[in-house]
Amino acid sequence: MATKHEQILEHIESLSVGSKISVRRIAKALNVSEGTAYRAIKEAENQDLVSTMERVGTIRIEKKKKENIEKLTFAEIVNVVDGQVLGGREGLYKTLSKFVIGAMKLEAMMRYTEAGSLLIVGNRTNAHELAVKEGAAVLITGGFDTSEAVKKLADEKKLPVISTSYDTFTVATMINRAIYDQLIKKEIVLVDDIYTSYEESKFLQSSDAVARWHEFNTATGHSRYPVVDQQNRVVGIVTSRDVIGKDKETRIEKVMTRNPMTVHAKTSLANAAHVMVWEGIELMPVVDPSHKLQGIISRQDVLKALQHIQRQPQVGETIDDLATNRMEVITEDDSTPVWQTKVTPQMTNPLGTMSYGVFISLITEASSRLLRKYKKGDLVVENISVYFIKPVQIESDIVVRPQILEVGRKFAKVDIEVHHEKSIVGKALLMAQLIDR
Repeated sequence: MATKHEQILEHIESLSVGSKISVRRIAKALNVSEGTAYRAIKEAENQDLVSTMERVGTIRIEKKKKENIEKLTFAEIVNVVDGQVLGGREGLYKTLSKFVIGAMKLEAMMRYTEAGSLLIVGNRTNAHELAVKEGAAVLITGGFDTSEAVKKLADEKKLPVISTSYDTFTVATMINRAIYDQLIKKEIVLVDDIYTSYEESKFLQSSDAVARWHEFNTATGHSRYPVVDQQNRVVGIVTSRDVIGKDKETRIEKVMTRNPMTVHAKTSLANAAHVMVWEGIELMPVVDPSHKLQGIISRQDVLKALQHIQRQPQVGETIDDLATNRMEVITEDDSTPVWQTKVTPQMTNPLGTMSYGVFISLITEASSRLLRKYKKGDLVVENISVYFIKPVQIESDIVVRPQILEVGRKFAKVDIEVHHEKSIVGKALLMAQLIDR
């Protein structure tokens, strides 16, 4: 039997895209308390089923496909530019294909404005009207309004007309930033991208007999299977170690390991790898927020995908990339590599000295590069102890000297010194877990 929370989520998912959702309406329709309805709507927002905007409310949106992530919905544009919706609310869930800045004559503007685009323009009512007639949404900058005729047309065509107090240049910059952030998100591989789906996964019911495990084992050659209850919730996991010497008529629930470690589809692959390697887990069930089985991931799949990521060209630069991509190796007499970099404006705090976060990024990256000389694999930091740090000002050249104290099959300990003009400006001890490739 599904819980009230699950029933509300199913109800929200069944609503048509663009439907307006309110706590009171959901509570009344499903006969639940407003508190329960509110929590479920918040969960639906986390799952990208709905979007909430000021002065608009909550609407059902289309779940975005990852490969199409660089396209924003008009609802997201409203949030990005702190906008006010003047008309065409029902079209907020639609995605825009491109945006056009209307800083030209009307005829020239219309050559670039097409269906599905967003025209960013100031107080030019005739341009607003022509754009909506062409099938484009409009973003009016400078906090201006538009005519009632345009608002009515926007409602008829379900194309949003949005007003923002920002100027055109600022708005274009904000939208570009939002698209750029989404491109970085697109590059981060999630469990969702690689797991074996529910339909293709082999799993056992808690009421099955051990004989069923033997059938699966013969058919697939695998020895680990998740165990689910009648509601399809993951309750255990069974391995060959659990069934050895057990009578084939024994129920699975008597031999399974209860409360196994699980993972959500939206968990990053690096996080899943960290858990699986550290805990020595070969297989993990993938579950939804209600703990129902969605599929499985194996350690082999995770490590194979991590290797593949290393070869991908990155689209967006993260803060870590900005801090570390200028690091150059210096060859020294004792052949231990050290790295040199310059403190750029992006790497500083408001006082003009190198930020603590950048310092951590530099020592982590230098340690990772040094360890790759010894082991082919990725480094997951367990602990960093910074026990000395001095301010380093902008435009300074610094040298990072990592030295391995200890390295094992799955663990490494690195001592790091950071120098500026031959004096020490930072010292740290890094302990890390190694993920084999």
